[in-house]
Amino acid sequence: MFEIGRRVSVSVPGSTGNVGPGYDSLGLALGHYDDLAVTVLASGLEFELHGEGAESVPRDADHLVVRAMRATFRAAGVDELPGLRLEATNRIPHGRGMGSSASAAVAGVLAANALLPAERALDDERLLQVAAAMEGHPDNVAPSLYGGLVISWEDADGGWRSAPVPVHEDVVPIVAIPDFEVPTSLARSLLPAQVPHHDAAVNAGRTALLVEAMTRRPELLLPATEDRLHQPYRAAAMPPSARLMGGLRRRGFAAMISGAGPTVLVLAAGEAEADGAERALAELTRPGQDDRAVSWRVLRLRVDGQGAKLEQHPQQIQG
Repeated sequence: MFEIGRRVSVSVPGSTGNVGPGYDSLGLALGHYDDLAVTVLASGLEFELHGEGAESVPRDADHLVVRAMRATFRAAGVDELPGLRLEATNRIPHGRGMGSSASAAVAGVLAANALLPAERALDDERLLQVAAAMEGHPDNVAPSLYGGLVISWEDADGGWRSAPVPVHEDVVPIVAIPDFEVPTSLARSLLPAQVPHHDAAVNAGRTALLVEAMTRRPELLLPATEDRLHQPYRAAAMPPSARLMGGLRRRGFAAMISGAGPTVLVLAAGEAEADGAERALAELTRPGQDDRAVSWRVLRLRVDGQGAKLEQHPQQIQG
């Protein structure tokens, strides 16, 4: 069924989930990419891994890309896992709230689908279901798949749906990545089972406003990114990030925790505001500004508007 020597490659953008008030419903694709090439071998699993997490991820069938590929094959009615060689260059940091696991899942799902015979290949809707099942939700996989701002929700039948929304060209994402990790499971465990009705109402209004700000009126980003549902409760797991976010917002920048953290994301309205945000970040992250010695890496990115890109290589590579 699988053609030995067949090779495909995928470039997948990172993502930020929640996007301020859009808890478990909004995701944004970030122009920071993991690259993967997969070659079909006669047997076995081979790995050539570089970049973020290369020394710590498994080099066997437990690798997230391999698990995503197996899940895709099974969704297509194929139980066989062929021999594979994975070559990966990872730039998305792990455990920082920038969608590293979602990007790996998307890369595996798309690579596997491209290796299937045409009559077995899954359509885009089924690919989303497989990738979202790997993550448990579509918040990060959907923007990595489709690009832009993506609104996601769960159907009555338990399936996932996503609607990509084009982002205004003036929106500039800037990330401040700290040198510590916060497991998503820990961040989620801090959320209460119930929240005040007023807080829920505020978040509903801010989430609606955020769609307007992201698509048509970026000058509204600061009020549109106010959140009361998750960030206040998670602050205890990442005090330096919470303080940095607060300092930026007091200076007028639309700062938030990226996903489950601890990366801090700023959405600037234009390049001039992005310049100002970078200056503020340089000041607020200077050594001695915090009671914990934290090293921050600041990157000015762009919104990825296209999502994952797949390339099929016609040449035959013997494995």
